[in-house]
Amino acid sequence: MSTLSLLFIFLNVLFSRVAGLWPIPRSLSTGNTPVKLSPTFSIQFASDFAQGTAGIPQDLLEAIERTEMYLHNDTFERLVVGRGKTDAKVLPTAIQVHSLRLTLTEKARLRSIAEEATSTIDEKMQEGIESYALKVPEFGGGRDGGVAMLQANTSLGLLRGLQTFGQMWYAYEGTKYLLNAPIEIEDGPAFPYRGFSFDTSRNFYPIADILRTLDAMSWVKLNILYWHIIDSQSFPLEVEAFPELSAKGAYSSEEVYSLKDVDTIVKYANARGIDVIMVELDSPGHTTAVSFAHPEHVACANKSPWSRYASEPPAGQLRIASNQTVAFVKDMFGSVAKRLPGRMMSSGGDEVNLACWEEDEETSEELRAKNQTIAEALNVFVEEVQGELKENGKTPFIKSDMILTHNVPVTNDTVAVVWQSSEDAVRMAQRGIRFIHQPSNFFYLDCRGGEWLGNDVLGNSWCDPFKTWQRAYSFDPHANLTTEETRLVLGGQMPLWSEQSSGENLDSIVWPRLGAGAEVFWTGEVLPDEVNATSGGNAFLRLNELRYRLVDRNVRAIALQPKWCVLRPGECDLN
Repeated sequence: MSTLSLLFIFLNVLFSRVAGLWPIPRSLSTGNTPVKLSPTFSIQFASDFAQGTAGIPQDLLEAIERTEMYLHNDTFERLVVGRGKTDAKVLPTAIQVHSLRLTLTEKARLRSIAEEATSTIDEKMQEGIESYALKVPEFGGGRDGGVAMLQANTSLGLLRGLQTFGQMWYAYEGTKYLLNAPIEIEDGPAFPYRGFSFDTSRNFYPIADILRTLDAMSWVKLNILYWHIIDSQSFPLEVEAFPELSAKGAYSSEEVYSLKDVDTIVKYANARGIDVIMVELDSPGHTTAVSFAHPEHVACANKSPWSRYASEPPAGQLRIASNQTVAFVKDMFGSVAKRLPGRMMSSGGDEVNLACWEEDEETSEELRAKNQTIAEALNVFVEEVQGELKENGKTPFIKSDMILTHNVPVTNDTVAVVWQSSEDAVRMAQRGIRFIHQPSNFFYLDCRGGEWLGNDVLGNSWCDPFKTWQRAYSFDPHANLTTEETRLVLGGQMPLWSEQSSGENLDSIVWPRLGAGAEVFWTGEVLPDEVNATSGGNAFLRLNELRYRLVDRNVRAIALQPKWCVLRPGECDLN
């Protein structure tokens, strides 16, 4: 038998053993017994779960209904030559699973999924808040014959287990089955923060696109939507205290996220175990759109040449030395913060341009009157804005260049977003500041379409090359950090900046690459078989399965390989 054939057999055995789960659980054991779901399968609570269904959170009941719907509607067949026909012979005699029984641990606290999802970052760090244990036995009859078991400490943990259970099954001619019982899983996240940063300002995304993205995020156990909702180009957010900002700053009246829209999106996310950090409200840079309604608060608005005053067009930054502007910004943040149940919020802070303030007459006059430098005014501005967030019960987030480039002092409860380079993580850790990873050299999903600025004959992008899923998957959150410094790493997120994306191409840009970040921050450095995660292992096989499952659920994820290769694992590998 050839070496290639042996490799093909090995990969198929390995693939079936891990059941194509994404992210792969942190502890997983499997067997080789086929089982199938009963036609009357249901998800039930153990008799002692709560005193009647009145004590069970409504969003947990809805999560169960969604899981049952997916199990009924999914048509995904196993990715092998012949697809489901390959397994047809074993299905008639496979033992049936008639229910999944949900139980709580002795230490359980029964709150709604939304309450758990919107907890503080410190609460998210508590061990067990998202953990679960899942068992699918090879059934031999008895009192619990045909019953799978899911146990967790919280409603959120039960949700994570339900998401895993929904990935286990293949379809063939109406039958849902798996081949590798008994399955035992002990699982929980390596990091409390696992996010997607989504820019809906540069181009507007319909609500349906955002909700579909939230669904897909929940399937891979991402728990943060870092919503970059305004930028220089448009102000599509309705702010209760300042409705004129979106009335004059949005691209059109149809391209606005109303108060009702925001409530809908946040509620939808929270019920799926996802917290929403409403950001950016970027400040003090990237704020030209504020000038459409309030030109008095913005320096160098639309000034030419834009490249002298901003990182991209149009130019414009908040007048940080103006007391009136600081008060306006605090009121704006406060108005938005009061509507959000989440306990984290960001003031932005990236890519400020000193020339904008240096050449702004109003800013210069304010600085002279206060005997301040730009650096001193910036420190005061950040302190005031971050103080407003804390007064509204939010943990403040800030972009790393405010700290590393401009040396703005921040309090110990601040979380930095390290974005310019993965190497900056070490510099941030040396300052003792908690942070999340968002390195442009590993995670930027938009580095793909060439230059979007006109009159550039080469068409190269600043963040070339394309960030492949393999590149993102190779990221080590603890690289070059001491053991003590690793405690400062809260997790990370992959961003989509939307200069060249919109609802029409959203899915294919984001999926399945975003899954790479989801597994990096859920599973951590070591897979259940003790293969180092950054080496790739069987990730290609499992990510292909995730992609096909996403498509089956109407997410237009891009193909990773020709289907011929997908059905023949290993035969398209480099020799």
